[in-house]
Amino acid sequence: MAYVASSNGKKSYKVEWEGDTYTSTDNATLWQSYPGYPVIGVLLCEKKLQLNESVIHYFSEINWHELNQKHKRNYRAALLEVFEQKKLSDREIRRIESETQQIYEQLQRLDIKIVRRIKR
Repeated sequence: MAYVASSNGKKSYKVEWEGDTYTSTDNATLWQSYPGYPVIGVLLCEKKLQLNESVIHYFSEINWHELNQKHKRNYRAALLEVFEQKKLSDREIRRIESETQQIYEQLQRLDIKIVRRIKR
């Protein structure tokens, strides 16, 4: 079991797993049946997803909740604002986007199940 804090620190999500079956209290995982960021975080910690560690710091200390609300859930617009705020070069942006795409591709290949509750 793991607890993952939200980007604004106001919520904490409980992630549980057994083998390749995962559940979490975040809305994406619980209601939409896809791995939300708390599950993705656990998968990264378990090394089931590989990420170039040098890009992680670009995503830390960002209130994604506030940004996503500001941009009315236009996640690309929120991300572009972060790139602008951090004054990233085109090269850095391409590297981050490439790493992000690789994570999505790894997620698609993972043989995991998302459930509402782990039956024990």
